[in-house]
Amino acid sequence: MKKAYKHSILYFLLFSLLLLSSGLMLFEHKIGLNVNSVLDYYLGNQDKYTAAKSMDGVLKIVLPHIFAFGLFSMVILHFLLFTSSRNKAEIKIIVYLTFTSALLEIAAPFFIILGAGFFAYLKIGSFVLFESLIIYISWLLFKSIIHD
Repeated sequence: MKKAYKHSILYFLLFSLLLLSSGLMLFEHKIGLNVNSVLDYYLGNQDKYTAAKSMDGVLKIVLPHIFAFGLFSMVILHFLLFTSSRNKAEIKIIVYLTFTSALLEIAAPFFIILGAGFFAYLKIGSFVLFESLIIYISWLLFKSIIHD
């Protein structure tokens, strides 16, 4: 891997870690990392004086995330093509899992609003899986920069 690629990827990884950290903090603060808090966020809670989210409200939140999740995933996964890991079967699984977890994380609120509360588990699980995959991909990239 050329030195310019290494520096570019390293800077991207640093910004990615900042993005992941702030995303985790916002998710935990705004929605919460347990099923009841996810349900309260989307369905409302009279005891806490929170209103239920509407389809329009969720759509306004989700629209920019569709682009951001897709673009971010594509860029970080594209960087794996510059590493020695690119031909491993593991990478194919990582690609599918990354895009699937992003899609499920974006789609879950709609199903929660439609009354399928068990999708709160999917919301949390897909969020954690997406964040974990991005951290793992970042580790693979960082390791390739160090060893290449």
